[in-house]
Amino acid sequence: MTTTNGFIENRLSRNKTLPDRIADKLRDAIINGQLKGGQQLKQDEIAKSFNASMIPVREALRILEAQGLVKFYANKGAVVNKFSVEEIEEIFDIRIMLEKGALELSINQLTEEELNYAEHLLKKMDALDEEEYLSDLNLKFHNVLYGAGKKEMLLELIREMHTKVERYMRIYLINLSSHPVSQEEHYMLLEACRNKDLDSAVEILTEHMSRAKRFLIEFLKSKSE
Repeated sequence: MTTTNGFIENRLSRNKTLPDRIADKLRDAIINGQLKGGQQLKQDEIAKSFNASMIPVREALRILEAQGLVKFYANKGAVVNKFSVEEIEEIFDIRIMLEKGALELSINQLTEEELNYAEHLLKKMDALDEEEYLSDLNLKFHNVLYGAGKKEMLLELIREMHTKVERYMRIYLINLSSHPVSQEEHYMLLEACRNKDLDSAVEILTEHMSRAKRFLIEFLKSKSE
């Protein structure tokens, strides 16, 4: 059986609490697929890997539980959440509601500098084929479009939803060969934002995320057949 500590690099950032730093490394391992769905996370192995006590490890696992990446079971302890069609549907439905609202609040406040930076991010995405960096740039692109609304609580909720769906999005961006289609939609969304065309922007954004949801559901169902 694969052990947890074989996948964790013990190089921790200094500007966060120890539980946060442990959670960050475990989160990366889950999102990258190094820690698989259904795999037990043994707290003693994690503590040893990070040269830490059990207390910050338990706190780190609770952080991941709140982000939907880990579940606790009575007889097994912490276990990595398995991929779930139901979870995809719910997360994307929530994302669509939140991000439509954020775009409505932001679109008329977007500056030329912000729009040019969003285009710069898309051009960087054009040149990439690694899902980790694509996912990061994808979030940054959307954050630029939403950030002008200056609603920090809303932006934080969107970031939380992104964390919950990130491991699914990496499948979408690479395994389904959907990156070119996703990019085309990104450029259409950016153009609508430049034109301050809210109706078109909301329609494009909704279809953009609905397409990702449909493809991911089809992909997971095909894997379970």
